[in-house]
Amino acid sequence: MKDFAVKILTAEKGNTHLFSVGQAGFIIKSSKGQLLAIDLYLSNCVERAEGHTGFKRLLPKLLSPSDLDFDAVVCTHPHLDHFDLDTVPQLMRHKTKLFCSVDCKKLIKQTQMEYYREQITYVTPGDGARVGDFSIDFVPCDHGEGAPDAVGVLVTVDGKRIYEAGDTCLRLDRAGEIPKPLDVLIGPVNGRYGNMDEEELSQLAEALKPGITIPCHYGMFASHHGDVGRFYDIMTKQKLPIHIMQQGEQYTLKRL
Repeated sequence: MKDFAVKILTAEKGNTHLFSVGQAGFIIKSSKGQLLAIDLYLSNCVERAEGHTGFKRLLPKLLSPSDLDFDAVVCTHPHLDHFDLDTVPQLMRHKTKLFCSVDCKKLIKQTQMEYYREQITYVTPGDGARVGDFSIDFVPCDHGEGAPDAVGVLVTVDGKRIYEAGDTCLRLDRAGEIPKPLDVLIGPVNGRYGNMDEEELSQLAEALKPGITIPCHYGMFASHHGDVGRFYDIMTKQKLPIHIMQQGEQYTLKRL
């Protein structure tokens, strides 16, 4: 078992914990110790599929699929850094519930995961689910023609709201569809492949006014770009609350 898994498992109960896995991957641990994963990328499958150095994995592998047993896993869309072909099938062994956008069906078939059909739910914006301590709402997301059925994720746990916008361009016209108040907003800053850039995520933060904004989708691949330093400068200039998470870092949302 890797050190990062031990860190997650031993995080104190009684508080809610958020862990950064890299790229757009996050793990939420409830105050009772239940685990939910969003868009984990633990392998090198993107480089293998794309076949060039722009998609070489640049961040270390902190976690193996066998290290943790998840209560729920979310894949927001079928791009392989969000639906990891080498990882997702291995996460299903302990009756884990998988929620994925409807355009993930081809990957489910490709990975021969129909065996787990009773554990798999295909979701669209407006859908919701309850798994243990987690209330999961799937919200609109605009990732363009490459992933037209992509979703964002709003997780309510222990009275906290954590919103991962997913891979999306800026859609301030939809900001009113996101329940508030938010404790945490997570969003991309790479400005490529239909995603928000640093300035645009700051605009979404200004509109939603979360307790804290955490940038993601930078540092994993050279071709994806994303300047977290620029995002820091923009947010601090606007006096908007920001927290930049190192891969493997733990952020604790303490109970009031």
